[in-house]
Amino acid sequence: MWRYPKVLAHRGGGTLAPENTLAALERGMKAGFRAIEYDVMLARDGVPVVMHDPFLGRTVPGSGHVFDYDALELAAMDAGGWFGRAFEGEPVPLFVEFAQFCKAHGVWMNIELKPAPGYETETGTTVARIAAAMFADELAAGQLERAPLLSSFSQPALAAAREAAPQLPRAYLMSELPPDWERRARAVDAVAIHANHRHLTPRQAHEVKAAGFGLFCYTVNELARARELLGWGVDAFCTDRIDLIGPEFT
Repeated sequence: MWRYPKVLAHRGGGTLAPENTLAALERGMKAGFRAIEYDVMLARDGVPVVMHDPFLGRTVPGSGHVFDYDALELAAMDAGGWFGRAFEGEPVPLFVEFAQFCKAHGVWMNIELKPAPGYETETGTTVARIAAAMFADELAAGQLERAPLLSSFSQPALAAAREAAPQLPRAYLMSELPPDWERRARAVDAVAIHANHRHLTPRQAHEVKAAGFGLFCYTVNELARARELLGWGVDAFCTDRIDLIGPEFT
């Protein structure tokens, strides 16, 4: 069962601001979104930061991997200049600060765990513990619709998140649904399947829903395709085109 918003701003602000930054989050909020998807990985010191790529060079100038730097070193880097001069100096957010900002402003979070190779368990454990502590009251009250949803392509990361905070909901990310998709999802007690819409078929959508899972798609940027997917029974999706597809899209 899907108990969350229908349309999420991808990486905070879609195509309108530098991804995975507070500026992106604020841009998404300005467009009316109160639900976002973003990515979290661990810095060298084990502190989680909000970034998609495991290496520098695309959204943050420099070289090497994220886990070559401590979190405060990353936070001092420019994560916005690549997007435009107006965003120069926009820092790499620390996960705790980013999540606290979301919670304070009523923004629901789909947090994608992006572990570096060899750090799957540590990433799942760390992020789940922080998120569970931050939403302890909501979880204790059974308000799961307000708690973040942890998603990942990594089964070990999801398994570690379940071990660390079993009360937090989890979703299994799959670009293409393999024949054993249901076994994999149930192995980590996932409540939803997150699929690449380009590879999803109507039959698969029906099977996922019939099995009792929520079904979410990434990243849908065309109005006609969004309507088609919803017609298949897809519950929700994220979009880069927050200027085209609004939070109340039907």
